[in-house]
Amino acid sequence: MAVSIRLTRGGSKKKAFFRVVVADSRSKRDGRFLEIVGHFNPKTRPESISLDMDRINEWTKKGGQLTPAVKKLMKEKGQDIERSDTK
Repeated sequence: MAVSIRLTRGGSKKKAFFRVVVADSRSKRDGRFLEIVGHFNPKTRPESISLDMDRINEWTKKGGQLTPAVKKLMKEKGQDIERSDTK
């Protein structure tokens, strides 16, 4: 099973907020997911970003792929992924 760490949209029209979730890459954007690992609300000033870096690092070590949007959020938050050099 290919796992991706991506955003899902919530909220109503023009009042969106997003969850950072771990999901099977074949599932729909707002469909089934395995775990919620963070939140992002672009409507608050400044934008509120909360990420559970321990869980994100654990999933990436297991083979989870980050989407470009989640990478950008992590960069804005100033956090990086721990890389394991096991080859």
